[in-house]
Amino acid sequence: MALIAQPHKVHLIARHAESTLWLARYMERIENMARILDVANTFARDADDTRNWLSIPRINGDLTEFYKKHTEATQRSVGEFYLLDDDNPTSVQWFIAAARENARTLRALISTEMWLQINVFHERIRQLSAATISPDHFTAVCNMLKDGAQSHTGITEGTLYRDQAWHFYMVGRYLERADQTTRLLDTRFNADAPRSDTVDPDVDAGQWNALLRGAAGYHAYRREHPAGYDARQVACFLLANTAFPRSVGLNLAQAEWHLTQLRARYLLRMPAALERLDHLNGMMTYQNVVELASRKLSPFLDYVQREIGALHADIVQSFSR
Repeated sequence: MALIAQPHKVHLIARHAESTLWLARYMERIENMARILDVANTFARDADDTRNWLSIPRINGDLTEFYKKHTEATQRSVGEFYLLDDDNPTSVQWFIAAARENARTLRALISTEMWLQINVFHERIRQLSAATISPDHFTAVCNMLKDGAQSHTGITEGTLYRDQAWHFYMVGRYLERADQTTRLLDTRFNADAPRSDTVDPDVDAGQWNALLRGAAGYHAYRREHPAGYDARQVACFLLANTAFPRSVGLNLAQAEWHLTQLRARYLLRMPAALERLDHLNGMMTYQNVVELASRKLSPFLDYVQREIGALHADIVQSFSR
């Protein structure tokens, strides 16, 4: 009986490995930006609610650049900055252009279906205008962005070859999901934990509801907590839950698995990345999150975001040697 030859384990060049990481991250950023904008739109009392809209450039570190172009944070100004501005590297326009360029670089490695879907999605985003993101259409635009990003996720899952590039793609996806969940959570913890004694309970519940829906986690949260909202429970769910697909803990654990596969199957050495990731995973416990949420969670969320950025750099540096 003839033996079937196994595929050669051809190593990616460093440029392709980094492009694969960034393709995944940019596509995830489109969906997560849409989620954050949609949550802010729900939190805001009206289109000119500066406090809520200002939270988005703040948590993205964009305050200086935002105020170079806009005098105040409103639905219109923040929407234009993040949905229409070609020159803003944290805008959806920038994300889709960068994703498409990385996909072009990887054209020989990704599927035809992935390439075609990215091009169609690119055209839809390029057609956005001030009229299409008006208050009457704002939620619909956010939904369009989420749907397009989720279509990419589904097509990638069903068509991308399970080789080294796939592992790098998945690491990029999981790092970005972990990072963006911290940013979404920071829209509610941006000053300090919710103060039940000073906030209207109905308003507070509505905001927690919107936050969990923004993370696609409302129904999953209700399976563990059938009634009511508690700041520490929500924080633990989004940070430390090991079953919720967008929790920080689950995504960091998944990223670690893919890195260990790259080390075991392709002999890629990345000790700094694995050590940093192991440390981060050790912090994502219910006990630690409960303690942090009882005080101030925002500094911890900022720390996790910085560590994820450093982790990405560790991976790229290790692979480029």
